[in-house]
Amino acid sequence: MPDTRVSLLGIELPNPVIPASGTFGYGREFAELYDINILGSFSFKGTTRHPRLGNPLPRIAETPAGMLNAVGLQNPGVEKVIAEELPNIKKIFQRPVMANVSGFSVGEYAETCALLDACEQVGWLEVNISCPNVHHGGMSFGTDPACAAEVTRAVKAVTTKPVIMKLSPNVTDIVSIARACADAGADGLSLINTLLGMRIDLRTRRPVIANTTGGLSGPAVFPVALRMVYQVARAVDIPVIGMGGISSAADVLEMLMAGATAVEVGAANLVDPYACKRIVEALPGEMERYGIDSLSELGNTDLSS
Repeated sequence: MPDTRVSLLGIELPNPVIPASGTFGYGREFAELYDINILGSFSFKGTTRHPRLGNPLPRIAETPAGMLNAVGLQNPGVEKVIAEELPNIKKIFQRPVMANVSGFSVGEYAETCALLDACEQVGWLEVNISCPNVHHGGMSFGTDPACAAEVTRAVKAVTTKPVIMKLSPNVTDIVSIARACADAGADGLSLINTLLGMRIDLRTRRPVIANTTGGLSGPAVFPVALRMVYQVARAVDIPVIGMGGISSAADVLEMLMAGATAVEVGAANLVDPYACKRIVEALPGEMERYGIDSLSELGNTDLSS
């Protein structure tokens, strides 16, 4: 039987499949469909210091081979997440989970991370400096190396758990951002978040979502994500979590060959709530098909021509 185990910053996972933040809620709805303990972990809904209602409707639209979203970080705020959501997660998931954190100032990032750092169930802090759907926050921190480094240092100063910086693809040079985070003390990186996109309704002559632009995700972005993971994994000496359009076990293997240690599955969960279950169950067979005995060997894949 192929060995699907991976180690992510000192925590061993039975497989590398992690549902991405914003596509899996706090796990409750999916736990009603299948035993989510088959997953490596999951990244729960993006959390901010204070509650947010998010952007106005409509804020999700389908596109060819993907979807646009501009949800705008709707969440109940970190205090309610700690008081209500984490106890519920403990009832349905027995391993550490990933806390995804967003903010509108360096201080907010640090304060929210410090509160979540004290929570037993949180194994990693995934710091989102890449959300394209909020104003005066999110992606504005992730498009400049100095700003990305500043957030990284602030969070590392108040936490003891591994800090994973989530990077934006909406930059000219993602490697410079990655190196800035690594040099500032990041323990890991996750990429990519959504690509900024837009569609127009020809009948109404208006954008299809109220925010005008939104984040493009789904299979359409997979080649871009794979390229960026490949570049970043070879530029830094810290683990990379790959994401962006993953929808099959074969996609997982590609990401790991590109240099990822683990993967996150996002939009596929919104198309098929059993997507992650299907990928986990198919992974051993896909490994056998390509003669892969252990996922750990893929990190040494030589992709030079």
